[in-house]
Amino acid sequence: MKYLYIYLAAVSLAAFIAYGIDKLKAKAGAWRIPEKTLWLFGLAGGAPGALLGMSVFHHKTRKVSFYAVNIFSLCLWAGVTVCVLVR
Repeated sequence: MKYLYIYLAAVSLAAFIAYGIDKLKAKAGAWRIPEKTLWLFGLAGGAPGALLGMSVFHHKTRKVSFYAVNIFSLCLWAGVTVCVLVR
């Protein structure tokens, strides 16, 4: 169980950082992180960090798809965590 928490924390941190980097790149007009990559961070368990990054950096907040993917992932990983706890 400890490893699951470490994994989820690491992916959340990576997602948060990715949203911050993408926002900086957007402001600079530079190469951007693909949207699919940002979605994958959320689906891989980084939804808390992705949602926090969206809020802190005011990035991708107008795109409903990012909220949908991250909320879905948050629910999915909450279910996985509960299943692991019950087991």
